[in-house]
Amino acid sequence: MPSWVRVPVIFFIIFGLVEYFVNSGKLPAFVEYPMVLLFLAFVLFVLVAIEAIVNSLGNILYQSLDEEGKAKYDATEPKTSKWVNKIKSIYKKSLGSKPMAKEHEIILDHSYDGIRELDNDLPPWWLYGFYASIIFAVIYLIRFEVLDGYNQYDELETEYAEAQVAIEAYKKTAKNLVDFNTVEVLTSPADLSNGKALYEINCVACHQSDGGGGIGPNLTDEHWILGGGIKHIFKTISEGGRTGKGMIAWKQSLKPLEIAQISSYVLQFQGTTPEKPKEAEGDIWKE
Repeated sequence: MPSWVRVPVIFFIIFGLVEYFVNSGKLPAFVEYPMVLLFLAFVLFVLVAIEAIVNSLGNILYQSLDEEGKAKYDATEPKTSKWVNKIKSIYKKSLGSKPMAKEHEIILDHSYDGIRELDNDLPPWWLYGFYASIIFAVIYLIRFEVLDGYNQYDELETEYAEAQVAIEAYKKTAKNLVDFNTVEVLTSPADLSNGKALYEINCVACHQSDGGGGIGPNLTDEHWILGGGIKHIFKTISEGGRTGKGMIAWKQSLKPLEIAQISSYVLQFQGTTPEKPKEAEGDIWKE
């Protein structure tokens, strides 16, 4: 098995074992645990290093043989298929290196403990990749710096806008996320019925069952102390009334949807005639 097949096979076997034994939930182990990614990178580095050392030693030993020994060695090499030879040929061309038989042409003069260096040209794949990076850099510079093209800041603003739209759409279906800015009058019988039940439990003591007022203001007239309309009523119930007037902030004990239901029910009192109406307080409210 050639090294270019052996290394990936061994690596993916180890990768599969890691994914099998490491419990990482729905995410791959190397995503969930960065140390796993470092381990896999180290394993790949070791495998490539071992193959490079073995091939280098084999090349040195081959070069140390005489012509007869080289011929015997070549005769014992297993024959490979035509497709494998073609892939090897393409791979060798991409390296741009000399074949072993012609390496004497590029051996440099200096020697390191008997090991002599080859003056190989840069591999074509590296050169082409370098040229491609230069072309890419020029295009990128012109596109984004000279012509002021779509950049990361524009992309960020677009994503923010899309996220805001998604949040607003979600809020429309998630009633418990309603707030002062998004609350709307609820008109369904179920919401008004629940609003009435909550009103009778929490509000009757101060505003009477018919909204005529007592300790709290009259809810049937057009006068409002802190503003009328669904938004201001919601805010008053949620945040509480005037300081020292006894109206607590109901957001501590009621959900936003429940406050919206009570607020919508309170608006049903407008224009009705309570049994004992309290004197009007505040200013006339107009939407």
